[in-house]
Amino acid sequence: MTLDALTRAMVCIVAVAALSGCGSGPPSAAELAALKPADGRLAGLYEHSCKACHATPGSGAPLVHDHDAWAPRWAKGLPTLRDHAILGFQAMPAGGQCAVCTPTDYERLIRFMADQEDK
Repeated sequence: MTLDALTRAMVCIVAVAALSGCGSGPPSAAELAALKPADGRLAGLYEHSCKACHATPGSGAPLVHDHDAWAPRWAKGLPTLRDHAILGFQAMPAGGQCAVCTPTDYERLIRFMADQEDK
């Protein structure tokens, strides 16, 4: 392989690697398993109440940090999403299986799952 061909091949490899991280689809199974809120208390609530559905492909729940799945939901507004979590909505059970979550906890968990913690 000539130096020019090797250079072109390396450029292509780097470009493909860079573009593979640009998609906004769902995280991989390994990423889903590792994702959790930075706050320890919130991480515990997430692990015990949210993760079973929101980190399981095929559950019907929008996957954590899946921007495509969360975008239309986020557009409804945080108060609506919080109310859906508290009251239940479609397949979402009332309370989201969290007996100790406060309205603020739900909002913080939703922000985390929708990857909107800075908004």
